[in-house]
Amino acid sequence: MTDDWKRRLERARDNLIREGDPVAWVSERDAVERAVRYPSLAVRGALFGVAACREGVWRMVSPLRDGTPQGSRDSLHSMLWFRAKDDTEDRGERRELLAAVSVLERERIDEIEVLGERFRIVRGDEFARCGDDGLEPPRPTDVEPLERSWEMGSPRTPSPDRGFVLDPAREAGPMAEAMRLGLRGFSYSGRRYPADVRAGSERAVRTHPEIVVMPTTFGVAEKTGETWNPQGSFMATPHDARAHLYVALTELWPLIYELEDEQRKRYARAAEEFRALGRANELTAEGRLFRIFRIERMVRFGPDGPEGPRTSDVDDSEPMKMHPTMDEDGTIHYGE
Repeated sequence: MTDDWKRRLERARDNLIREGDPVAWVSERDAVERAVRYPSLAVRGALFGVAACREGVWRMVSPLRDGTPQGSRDSLHSMLWFRAKDDTEDRGERRELLAAVSVLERERIDEIEVLGERFRIVRGDEFARCGDDGLEPPRPTDVEPLERSWEMGSPRTPSPDRGFVLDPAREAGPMAEAMRLGLRGFSYSGRRYPADVRAGSERAVRTHPEIVVMPTTFGVAEKTGETWNPQGSFMATPHDARAHLYVALTELWPLIYELEDEQRKRYARAAEEFRALGRANELTAEGRLFRIFRIERMVRFGPDGPEGPRTSDVDDSEPMKMHPTMDEDGTIHYGE
């Protein structure tokens, strides 16, 4: 451990003692207990999002959730097109935005500057803590929405990523700092990773040595044998993940899988029992075991900012024209 990291851990400890925040103390206790109960990290793989840099500060402008770099390029593509459509009346600004859109329609680029702002496709890693009983469920101190709705189509908590500042110097509690220190040397290992993936991961430890820990998200996993398989997308709070599972059992899966009436009723009954418990984190239906679990994510950071895609990352789709042609006056030309 370097002297710098020793000082950071000491400062985190001293700040916790000095501020005497009871919520922070309880959160820290939860983190210690869970680190003991769920000591291992299960790595799922790479995620991608879009960050923007202005005056040296990097902020996320699209959540770190896409499975491929092209998925995030498409997000940036749409973001800039709608800015040209809705957010400016200046012809010069619109012209510059549309020029960037034109590039993104044709090329796989991971960074572009528009109106004095650098946009970069950012790469991160997703992982979860696990122990003898499987994946780590939500902690009692994890934030829940003030109003909890269960129905399909009801509002969900927005992604905590939007506007999140990627700052590796931001200090957190002692356990968070210790985890970040431990992740600095993390790289893919083992035969299940191809050689180029392992090499790229080892190189990133040197080129992007700092770690930014992203906000925690939550998901649903199903146990199959001894394996837990994530189901669906990430949610901002444990309740949103519970509501996602509830809607899947009562609305989506009966339609998608064309379940017979009796099976629909059994799924619905299990879902209603789960809902009635309020904050349950496990559900069994038709012999299937589901768990709400915590998802941790990290972004590597180097001298020039957050890490972008690696050459070994899977990128199996091509750029394409996604929106109608727009001219610098803001007129949209359909069919062109």
